[in-house]
Amino acid sequence: MKNNGLFITFEGPDGSGKSTIINMVYECIHKKYKNIYLTREPGGKNNVIAEDIRNILLNKLDYQIDSRAEALLFAASRAQHVKDFIKPHLLNNDIVLCDRYVHSSLVYQGCARGLGIKEVWDINLFGIDNILPNLTIILMIKPEDGIKRILSNSLTREVNRLDKEKMSMHQLVYEGYRKLIDENRNKTIVEIDASKPVQEVFNDTIKVVQTLVDKHYAQ
Repeated sequence: MKNNGLFITFEGPDGSGKSTIINMVYECIHKKYKNIYLTREPGGKNNVIAEDIRNILLNKLDYQIDSRAEALLFAASRAQHVKDFIKPHLLNNDIVLCDRYVHSSLVYQGCARGLGIKEVWDINLFGIDNILPNLTIILMIKPEDGIKRILSNSLTREVNRLDKEKMSMHQLVYEGYRKLIDENRNKTIVEIDASKPVQEVFNDTIKVVQTLVDKHYAQ
């Protein structure tokens, strides 16, 4: 499907500051474009089914989810999210900002869990109904620095099952994102250095996003 609207996703290793930056971008863009909507995965805004799946995936209880089952659950939540929220807004010529999308599955399940990027991509391709981002911002930070941030913000930030993985897992996630960035050939992925102070990270990000949004709606 050709998007009438604009779909921008935000990715990055745990502790990269995605949620902070995406909210800052939303507030900035919303001043000029009122047809902008913010959501996140797994789950989705006002989406009961996708949110119920999120509760299973991110539950802090110490139980094991098979890697294949985990990948399928993420894909199922995403499929519902696309159908109920993302696709309708894009068809309405809106801007959708999403905190994580299919690239997260490629990295976390495809690379870090060892299921294979192609295998995870095929699972998700069926569910996303050809809805791909116009732009993906990947906020990059080294695993050890990201974990330090999570621990220092543990009183104000939700710490979920994936945050509590071993450092080796976080290293594989970092390497997975690096692989996506290095192999990107269609220029829809932009890397942002998330190790900088928050305001600098936001400044670098908003330049890219604002340029795309203005260009898109000037057509």
